[in-house]
Amino acid sequence: MTYRTISMTLMMAAVLAGCSPPPAVEKTAEAPAPAASSPSADHAAMPSAPKTDDEIMKAALSAAPADVAAGAAVVEPSADGTMRQIRAGTNGFVCMAHPEVMCLDQQWQEWADAWMHKRAPKITAVGIGYMLQGDVGASNIDPYATKQTADNQWVVTPAHLMVLTPDAKQVDALPTDPNGGGPWVMWKGTPYVHIMVPTVPMKK
Repeated sequence: MTYRTISMTLMMAAVLAGCSPPPAVEKTAEAPAPAASSPSADHAAMPSAPKTDDEIMKAALSAAPADVAAGAAVVEPSADGTMRQIRAGTNGFVCMAHPEVMCLDQQWQEWADAWMHKRAPKITAVGIGYMLQGDVGASNIDPYATKQTADNQWVVTPAHLMVLTPDAKQVDALPTDPNGGGPWVMWKGTPYVHIMVPTVPMKK
């Protein structure tokens, strides 16, 4: 949910650019978006951030299935922290390529704002977020951890989707072990609890 590193603040600010009327932009791509690339079985963090709008859009849209990516907005944080909309969306999803590849629906955008401001999110429906290129890792128990420690259950997840539920009690019966061979609950007992659903096997 790359909402997982110290650079997450920038990324979440980019998400929020899609929640309200878009800010002034430096450039808006008019050409149709390229098709989303196939999800990778392993974490596919790019060695460097994509440079052109076409590269950014292709990378960002690879976070989600093609049918979701087709109608998603694409945003990119600038070096000074301002947000740039590359493409407007039609389905409520917002995708970004940097600092991690992610595509979030409106419930996850509310979650992102809550995380940024350290308040409880107001989740009113099931929320879906896609990270089909994997992530760079996060603590399984601490929503604000920025690096691995001996006791914070750090986990790097390959291609996955993330699920929010308006009733946190619905996750009580689910496991919290990321190595159990299926979905698990991350950040249980916090306002930011959600379900992680790998779409490929977890690395041992």
